[in-house]
Amino acid sequence: MAASSLRSSASTLSAVGDTRREQLLAEAARLFGAKGYEHTSMRDIASAFGILPGSLYHHFASKDELFILVYAAGVSQILDAVSRAVADQHTPWDRLEAACVAHLQTLLLQEGFAAAVIADGSAAQLSVRDALVPHRDRYEQVFEALIKALPLRDGVDRHYFKLGLLGALNGSLTWFRPGRETPAAVARHLLDLFRPAAAGGAAVG
Repeated sequence: MAASSLRSSASTLSAVGDTRREQLLAEAARLFGAKGYEHTSMRDIASAFGILPGSLYHHFASKDELFILVYAAGVSQILDAVSRAVADQHTPWDRLEAACVAHLQTLLLQEGFAAAVIADGSAAQLSVRDALVPHRDRYEQVFEALIKALPLRDGVDRHYFKLGLLGALNGSLTWFRPGRETPAAVARHLLDLFRPAAAGGAAVG
C-alpha cells in the first residue's frame, strides 16, 4: 500500500465515524490492542462485529493491510492529542510533561486506535513492520524535538533519554489498572524519574 494512501486513511480515521469500514477498523483496533497482532485473526474480527469473514475481506484485502491502517490511525490519534496538549505550554519541561500526559491519556484510556499502536506492534510480521516504521518515526520525531529543547546536563544522550522515556510510558500499558491513579498522574510520576538529568549545563547527543 502506498504511503500517500496510508496517510490519507490515517487522517480520515483519526476520529471514528459512522461508516461500516470505519466501524470495522475500530473493532479491529480493539482486538489488536487486547490480544495483539499474532493472536487476532480476521475471523475473530468478523465474529466480534457480527459478520462473515468474507464480508470483512470485502473491505480489507488482508490482516496485514488492516493492521497497517489501524496503526497509522493510532499514530495520528496520539499525535493529535500531543499537539493539542503542548500548544499552550511555554517552557521545555512543561511542554514535555503535557506531551507525556496526553500520550498516556490517549493510550491508557484505550480510546480508539492508540492502544493497538503500542500493544503488540513489535510482534507483527517483518513484512508489516517495514510499513509501520514511517508512522512510528513521525511520532518519535515529535518527542525528539521536545527533548532537544530541554536543558539537560552534560553527558546526557538525548537519544537514549527519548528511548527510555517512551519505553517507560509505553510499558505502563502492561501494568496500569484504572481506579488507582489517573493516566496523567502516572505520566508525571514517570517523567519525574527523568528530571534529575536536567541539572547542569549544556548536553550532548
